[in-house]
Amino acid sequence: MSNRSTWGSRLGFILAAAGSAVGLGAIWKFPYVTAMNGGGVFLLLFLAFSFTLGLAQLSVEFAIGRAGRRGPVGTFKVLAGGAWPLLGLFGVLAAFVLYCFYSVVGGWTIGYIVKALDGSVLSADPAVLKTGFESYVSDPLWPVLTHGAFALATLAVVIGGVEKGIERASKLLMPALFVLMLILIGRALTLPGALAGVATFLTPDWSKLSAAMVVDALGLAFFSLSLGTGGMLAYGSYVKQEAALGRSALWVVALSSSVAILAGFMIFPAVAAFGLNPAAGPGLTFMTMPVVFDHLPFGQGFAVAFFFLLFVAALTSAMNMLELIVTVFLDAFHWPRRPVVIAVSLAVFVCGIPAALSFGSWSDVTAFGKTVFDAMDYSVSNVMMPLSGIGVALFAGWRVWPVIERELAPGPLLRVALLASCRFISPLMVAVILIKNL
Repeated sequence: MSNRSTWGSRLGFILAAAGSAVGLGAIWKFPYVTAMNGGGVFLLLFLAFSFTLGLAQLSVEFAIGRAGRRGPVGTFKVLAGGAWPLLGLFGVLAAFVLYCFYSVVGGWTIGYIVKALDGSVLSADPAVLKTGFESYVSDPLWPVLTHGAFALATLAVVIGGVEKGIERASKLLMPALFVLMLILIGRALTLPGALAGVATFLTPDWSKLSAAMVVDALGLAFFSLSLGTGGMLAYGSYVKQEAALGRSALWVVALSSSVAILAGFMIFPAVAAFGLNPAAGPGLTFMTMPVVFDHLPFGQGFAVAFFFLLFVAALTSAMNMLELIVTVFLDAFHWPRRPVVIAVSLAVFVCGIPAALSFGSWSDVTAFGKTVFDAMDYSVSNVMMPLSGIGVALFAGWRVWPVIERELAPGPLLRVALLASCRFISPLMVAVILIKNL
């Protein structure tokens, strides 16, 4: 594996990994989950878990990937053998299912960019926006077409390889994401009543502190870092040996957390200024925020910027998912990258069509009482990713700990903390998340 691709620079690796961690969740999920869980108190818990257990698990995934110099399946085979490659395969399967329905949501961002460009997304009436969103996602054609467009955009990046594709795109997209967020935050903070929204976001409401909230904060911190599928393990396999993995992991956590916090400063002041409910749930993004843009001078331009921001966040995560799946075939069969990326993308598109149609013509098709889209989401988020995360932690702590020590070279105190996290704390805490979500 001496000829394996590597990141061209440490910055490129950090930006690519941070882009994978950011995703849509940081933009649309973090603000409303924070609003429903006591504002500042949830924020404090989220940050505490991100910079402790999340950082430890991320460092471990990077270390395992670099030690194996392959994707998850090949790495577990090289480092341990036996049945361990099945754990890597399980994570890849989770990533495939995740990418199938995630591409559908990424397609929605493309559809709403088009709507923002023609002005049809703007309205002062949330009921009109809700009807428009429901009409869009239930259409028999448009969700499939935008799903295909998003998969094609991801393909166009990943087909270029690690350095010329993913790294080059990340160096462009991640700064663009931060610039767009700062522009939207700057506008939001000038709105009348914006400071009330900032207070809602930052002020801890200790009355809402509960065991369930602690588990929710841990779950969001853990999975907002793209842990549990092997995607970070795959990115770690491209890191040069001389790079300091611990510091890189710290930068990734810092950037990912920063985006989540910036999302709060972008959403809360805007919704407070217009009397909207920041705890409105996932619909806040597509069915509520356009009300804000409708009331702003140059609102159409801000709407275009906002939905392009969502597209960028979705794309940087999708790049990691596709690359993870592709590594299985590149490592095992040494096939050329181009046909593998095209074939996997085509499979994702086909398998994602039922999810794209599950709000319309396939809405009656259910599994365990859930639509195809919801069943995919539930199985990955609540079952497959937690199980995979537990497996990776146990693998690091009990099976290949000397390898982790060699790759991370932790000091005495950090070594004890990291070992305890891998062997006991992370598996136990993620198991609690798994049981709660089930």
